[in-house]
Amino acid sequence: MATPEPIRAIPAQRGRALLHTTHVQTQMRVEFKDITSLVQRVVTESGVENGTCFLFVPHTTAAILINENDDTALQKDLDAFLKSLAPPDSNYHHNDGNCDSHLKAALIGNSKCLLVESGRLILGRWQGVFFCEFDGPRRRELKIKVVPD
Repeated sequence: MATPEPIRAIPAQRGRALLHTTHVQTQMRVEFKDITSLVQRVVTESGVENGTCFLFVPHTTAAILINENDDTALQKDLDAFLKSLAPPDSNYHHNDGNCDSHLKAALIGNSKCLLVESGRLILGRWQGVFFCEFDGPRRRELKIKVVPD
């Protein structure tokens, strides 16, 4: 479960950009954790009506994904797809037991940018924001920065 922490204000040139640091606890080696409501809560608490929400994971074996959040079977398919691209038991040069995790995180990416309009994240009908864990279980850090227009 994500642990909310106080929002810190950081001065910006236009208005006020807000940086929020939170932690996400994962339970499995590979996990796709829906954090849409957490991110929306940070946007709401920021008071920003229109702007941009930046998400960043400062880890090399975790990522941020925007994809369908209606059918959890998609997460199983995504896991199987990524395993086919980067199998855990392959003979990697970076042989510390988690090279597949680094490769999966590199494919998905450690940051995303979302638009904010009328105080709400702009997402498609079926879209959600996922914290992707590829080397858990771990307590991970997530940075959320909300910048007004």
